[in-house]
Amino acid sequence: MAKAITLFLSTSPYSHENTLTTVRIAESALNKGHTVNLIASADGIYCFLQKQRAKGITNAEEEFSSLLRKGIRVYL
Repeated sequence: MAKAITLFLSTSPYSHENTLTTVRIAESALNKGHTVNLIASADGIYCFLQKQRAKGITNAEEEFSSLLRKGIRVYL
């Protein structure tokens, strides 16, 4: 049974590994057929700027673009 999962990201992509964790959770949930909503607030919106680097991720913009193609819903 598919479920809706909402993630909240409020930390900058370069100061914590929260961005990587959020990307991996969202990717896993989408791959299992769940609906994923991502709310980015405060410093979390920086994850969506072009060429943003994040701990553990070479390019956060590319990771989130891939998730958008898979169906994640993003609210900034």
